[in-house]
Amino acid sequence: MDIKKAVLTRKSIRGYKPDPVPQEVLNEIIEAAVRAPSSDNSQPWEIYVLQGEPLDKIRDENIKALEEGAAGKDFPPYEPKYRTRQVELGIQLFKLMDITREDKEKRYDWIKRGFRLFEAPVGIILAADKSLDLATAASDVGGLAQTICLLALAYDLGTCIVVQSLTYEKIVREHAGIPESQNVFLSIALGYPDYDIPANNVWAKRDPIEINTKFIGSK
Repeated sequence: MDIKKAVLTRKSIRGYKPDPVPQEVLNEIIEAAVRAPSSDNSQPWEIYVLQGEPLDKIRDENIKALEEGAAGKDFPPYEPKYRTRQVELGIQLFKLMDITREDKEKRYDWIKRGFRLFEAPVGIILAADKSLDLATAASDVGGLAQTICLLALAYDLGTCIVVQSLTYEKIVREHAGIPESQNVFLSIALGYPDYDIPANNVWAKRDPIEINTKFIGSK
């Protein structure tokens, strides 16, 4: 797959087959992904690749904390401009999954899927040392995340960047072995897509470049 096609066809996968991902494939993806650019070649990322029991413990304890109403990381709401895009995506997703506004049980079940990384066989957590400039490290880690997501396509794998799974950061730190000296930025669900799950047919639209791009000095 060429680079442009990978960029244009990559999308968030929210349902996976239980098939394990071979270790050699994971090695190849990570070894290539760390070629991503970073500020001053600092390569600030710390990469935690979870499978099996540690990942299952995060899933199960996330759900327990959620159901008990435990306090977790606060993700501030989007401003209206950005919230509109989020709502448009949610409407499409819930329609495909046959989840109505009134069906609180199904809506809650869907929320729990995010806390469980959509049952992906692999969860990748990206972190960086707290001594680094936060904005720069976050930018570098974001570039690494995109590179991982694109490389996964070469192996017929799907990915989804998930923030819900990090709501209860203490749980994640414990089972991934992430020290307090590192900031936890994001997690990536990774595995073979299960296209029998309707959510995987979601296609998020993008604004035309006239909305977000200014060409300065061009003719």
